[in-house]
Amino acid sequence: MVTTGTPSVDTVMAVFTAVEQRDDDALARVCQPDVEFCWPPPLPYGGSVRGLARRGEGWAAYWDGLQPTADLRRLQPRVIAAAGQEVVVLWQQRGLTPAGESLDSEVLGLYRVREGKLARAQMFHFDPTSVCAFHARASRAVLVRASPAGEQLRPGRTG
Repeated sequence: MVTTGTPSVDTVMAVFTAVEQRDDDALARVCQPDVEFCWPPPLPYGGSVRGLARRGEGWAAYWDGLQPTADLRRLQPRVIAAAGQEVVVLWQQRGLTPAGESLDSEVLGLYRVREGKLARAQMFHFDPTSVCAFHARASRAVLVRASPAGEQLRPGRTG
C-alpha cells in the first residue's frame, strides 16, 4: 500500500485531509480551478460537475448534515495504486441519519493530478443502491423531525 512518496499521492491525500476537515480554502489550494468530480448517476448528487461547489452545494449538501462528528467525516483513505499522475484510493463513506441509522460504505476513487493539483476525481461506490436508500431515509427523517409534534408530513402539507 502506497501512502506517500510521490507528488501525485501527496496531492490526493491533501484533498482527503481537506474534505475530512471541511477546509474549503485548503481544498481550493490543492484542486485545479476546473477540477471535475464524477459521481455514479444513481446518487442524488450523481453526474459530473466542474469546479468546486460552494458550501452547502454538491456532495457536501448531502453529507455535511449526516456527518456531524469528526469520526463520521473520517474517510480512512488507503492508496491502492499510483502511476504517474493517477492515484487509486479506497475510502469509507460514513453517515448518520437524524433517526440514528448509520451507513458505512466503501468507495473506490480514481484521481488524476495535473500540475500538482487535483484535476479529476471519479468515484465508484461498491453499493450505490444502499447509499441512495440511506439518503432517502435521511430525508424522510428530516421531514418527520421538522413537522409539528413529529407528525409525518404528507404531500401537499407544508407544516
